[in-house]
Amino acid sequence: MPTLVHVTAENVDKTGFFCKMSGKKTPGYQRKLAWLKQRFAEGLDIRMLGEGERGFIETIPGEHAWRAVNAEGYLVIHCLWVVGRSKGKGYGMQLVEETLARAESEGFKGVAAVTSRSHWLISADILERHGFENVAAAPPSFDLLVKKFDTGHADPSFCGGWDEKQSAHGEGLVVYRTDQCPYLDDAVKHAESFARERGFPFKTIELTSAAEVRALSPTPYGVFAIVKDGMLLAYHYLLKKDFEKLIGAG
Repeated sequence: MPTLVHVTAENVDKTGFFCKMSGKKTPGYQRKLAWLKQRFAEGLDIRMLGEGERGFIETIPGEHAWRAVNAEGYLVIHCLWVVGRSKGKGYGMQLVEETLARAESEGFKGVAAVTSRSHWLISADILERHGFENVAAAPPSFDLLVKKFDTGHADPSFCGGWDEKQSAHGEGLVVYRTDQCPYLDDAVKHAESFARERGFPFKTIELTSAAEVRALSPTPYGVFAIVKDGMLLAYHYLLKKDFEKLIGAG
């Protein structure tokens, strides 16, 4: 495995944080950078593959996780991504192994992650190969996986109340967003442009803390969601053609 670059508050301006590195001056990158600088004190950790390889893992203690989960005492994986020529070399597995070893040495109950059979989130397969077990499911395609270091610990759980949270803002297109992902600025712009074009009421709900994510997010993903007329449309980036496919070209 290549040397891991440990991203910290002291070096993040120099190292970056892997995502959107070609757009460091964009609002999305700068918002994520500011978000990170507030999270490092809460235990957020990023390890990037060095030596020219491309991949990273981002983790944070459960009480500070930006996922709609109850996972106090667990280490939560936000993101795991290995891309390009680095895929197929086992680096994803090794990043998980390093995270498990670090979490156990630091006294966590275990490691948890929200996975999805659809878009943007970690695939369950890589975690299940390390003994993670599925402890909860949520619509439309979310699972909560956990590897406990002591089976006596209670399982983490999803926050729930998805239907009520989705319907909280009435008719129109509602986007829930945070600064955890640097691509979300563009995603919000696509959603707003489509809504304006079609004459839909449009609203952006900014979730500014992990507590707000747990209380208000209409999906377990927590950091982004698109709701139309009180029903979840997507929790990932949509282009105009994607909106038209889901809503109709009308």
